Amino acid sequence: MAAEHELTLVAGRGRLLRFGSQVARVAVAEPKIADAVVVSPSEIMINAKAPGHTTVVIWEVNSEPVQYNVQVVQDTTFLDSLRRELQERLPEAEIRADGTPEKMVLTGTARSEEQVKRAVALASTYARTVENLIKLPPAPDPRQILLQVKFASVDRVALSELGFNYFSRNEKTLGSLSTQQFAQPRFSQFQFQDQQFENTTISFSDLLNLFIFRPDLNIGATIRALQSRNLLQILAEPNLITVEGKEASFLAGGQFPFPVITTTPTGGAIAPVITVQFKDFGVQLKFTPTLTDSGAIRLRVAPEVSSLDFANAVTLQGFLIPAVSTRKAETEVVLKDGESFAIAGLLDNRVEQVLSKIPGIGDIPIIGHLFRSRSTRKTANELLVVITPRFVRALSPEEKAALPETLEPFLPPAAEEKVRREDRQRKRQPEFVGPRGHQEPR
Repeated sequence: MAAEHELTLVAGRGRLLRFGSQVARVAVAEPKIADAVVVSPSEIMINAKAPGHTTVVIWEVNSEPVQYNVQVVQDTTFLDSLRRELQERLPEAEIRADGTPEKMVLTGTARSEEQVKRAVALASTYARTVENLIKLPPAPDPRQILLQVKFASVDRVALSELGFNYFSRNEKTLGSLSTQQFAQPRFSQFQFQDQQFENTTISFSDLLNLFIFRPDLNIGATIRALQSRNLLQILAEPNLITVEGKEASFLAGGQFPFPVITTTPTGGAIAPVITVQFKDFGVQLKFTPTLTDSGAIRLRVAPEVSSLDFANAVTLQGFLIPAVSTRKAETEVVLKDGESFAIAGLLDNRVEQVLSKIPGIGDIPIIGHLFRSRSTRKTANELLVVITPRFVRALSPEEKAALPETLEPFLPPAAEEKVRREDRQRKRQPEFVGPRGHQEPR
């Protein structure tokens, strides 16, 4: 019976066997797992090729054959290096690596998608293909975020006007003097009455706000001297709730029809077709919240305030299309629960001034001011937006939401009204007054 020996080799490595006499013959059961190479008459080299088991039998001259049970195991040096690197780079994750340089399999659990990506990247440096079987913990329910927004828009308008119009209808001079900026008096048709013009009537379309007339001289003047200041403040405080990663929008305003002209072929000709689209205007807000790893709120917010501007409107085929005056901003910030930030500096300051004068006499110092007309309009618009994000906390079943209360209830509950009605009916029932039966009178 041949003697048996156990031999364990690592794939890719070999073992040199030396004998005391010459080797006459060698046999290998599975050459794909290991093969035998005769180095010299008394030396045999066993080379491990692939993991598995095989048998090598060697015959010496004038000796019994010797059997070697060869076990070839996988080279795990690269796996040990990868496992150490995963442990050093990702200590919080529990990731295991198995496989060959041709194909690697990653199993275990990780805390985030970022850890999974890093593990796959590390394994790709050791194997050609990587199979990702890493499990992630179930994602928590998305947080709901409340956005408290305060819009404050202040519009200031100041108007200053000063102008003079003169007219005369006496028997020596009939005429008027104006800078044409404000409406002037107009004479009726000149007619002679008693060889005089003084009976000619004068019509006024605008007396301005000061009117002076001397009947003895038949000389008058209309004067425009006005100052006005307007203040408009718009305040909106919308509260919006959305799930993290989802966009929420708010609009306090309206929509106006906007005609759009398109063309369509009809019988070989092209005919215009008018369709109506609706454009939004007013106080608008769009925001998208996301959570960071530290628990802060990354907020992408886009506030906008717009209004219809009929001063710059356009008339197209009978349609009056107003312009839209818009002030908007778009930014991205990181805030904690309850912190606030403000968007300011959205200013619009304008000064419009119109000056009309009579050439020559209007340039004379001091007196020339009486022959000038001036209109000055100043506008100042300012928009301020204050934004505060908060996490939404739902009420437990034991808690009750606070409802708005009225100082004096105008509609009592039905049960309370029924009790009051029964009390009134009970008081209205008749009662017997006097002795009853054999009762002795008092």
